[in-house]
Amino acid sequence: MKKNNIILIIVVVAIIAVVAMIFASGGSATTIDVVGSTSVQPVAEKLAETYQSSHADVKINVQGGGSSVGIKSAQDGTADIGTSSKELKADEKKGLTEYTLGQDGIVIAVNNNNSVSGLTTEQLKDIYSGKITNWNEVGGSDAPIHLITREDGSGTLDAFEAIVMGKDTKIKSDAIVQSSTEAVKQSVKQDPDAIGFVSYAHMSDDVKALTIGGVAPSDVTIGDGSYELQRPFIFLVKGTPTGDVKEFIDWVMSSEGTKVLNDEKIVKSSNQSYSS
Repeated sequence: MKKNNIILIIVVVAIIAVVAMIFASGGSATTIDVVGSTSVQPVAEKLAETYQSSHADVKINVQGGGSSVGIKSAQDGTADIGTSSKELKADEKKGLTEYTLGQDGIVIAVNNNNSVSGLTTEQLKDIYSGKITNWNEVGGSDAPIHLITREDGSGTLDAFEAIVMGKDTKIKSDAIVQSSTEAVKQSVKQDPDAIGFVSYAHMSDDVKALTIGGVAPSDVTIGDGSYELQRPFIFLVKGTPTGDVKEFIDWVMSSEGTKVLNDEKIVKSSNQSYSS
């Protein structure tokens, strides 16, 4: 009986030790929450996926919601990293550290069957304000122009309004609102008379990119600023990042992270980071 009791005790102790090791292992894993721009989201997901492949002890959750959500989540500290695809206003910068991943072009997309190949910024403004309503007014066929836009809070929308529309001109109220770059592309792909604006990082051959002022969007033209429709992709952190969050951001800004960004068609900015 004594021998059996000893064996039982050894087994129980071994089980307790294994369970303790499992809990200890689970407890040591770090979770990083990244929230914000739906344009930045796929890029952030790719960065997270690549980083986690060599950092098994870190779990990175990436969610969308829009640039406004990303800024607020960073300000509130409800996310470890907020993401934005628009420049922050002075009052939004307070208490945040910004990391500019690079520049993303805003591509003006039309259906592949549309004969129009380019517009000026002024023509684009007149189209979205409703001053120009037919494709034949800009060299296309006789057909009404169907406007596709983005939802309030979208960094892509904010950048488009700032660059193209200006402070005093509004997008026509009957424009069809979509909640993501992919949704805009699908709308344009399915409608030969549609026009929309999408992220260069997620542009594809199923829609056609227009030149703006004679300049086509590309890595070169976005990098040198000759393609004027562009905006930054930004990571935001409340205060100064520490621990695993700092290590992840340092990796993103390193040559390894830059390779991922290049693969995702983000033109790396020389301004690595700055605080405010």
